[in-house]
Amino acid sequence: MIGNKQKNEEQTSNGLHNVLVAGTTIKGNISTDTDFRLDGKVEGDIICQAKIVVGPKGCVNGNITSNNAEIHGNVTGSIHVSTKLVLKATATIQGDITAPNIEIEPNAVFNGKCTMDNTSRLPEKNSPKQK
Repeated sequence: MIGNKQKNEEQTSNGLHNVLVAGTTIKGNISTDTDFRLDGKVEGDIICQAKIVVGPKGCVNGNITSNNAEIHGNVTGSIHVSTKLVLKATATIQGDITAPNIEIEPNAVFNGKCTMDNTSRLPEKNSPKQK
């Protein structure tokens, strides 16, 4: 039955995500391979190999690097996204953005430089060194 248990764990691991709830503050950098929802506050950089959602009460004082991002809250720092960035109406961004696809809803606030770069890629984790 060990083989079945491993198979079930592999299937459910795709649905895993991290959540930082409102009222929680982290001082330091965060790195995750799975989706991440932030409703609390992070004072540091976030590297997410999947999708990050900064909720309406979420706040980041640092840089965000992610595959996809949806911002409802506040970010003070640069945002580098390799696929798509969505700024919701409640978003406030103070910093530069780099993304190949950007969607900005009316009433979102963005103060910074925007570069639409379709060659953006996340740094690969444990990428082999070239000779």
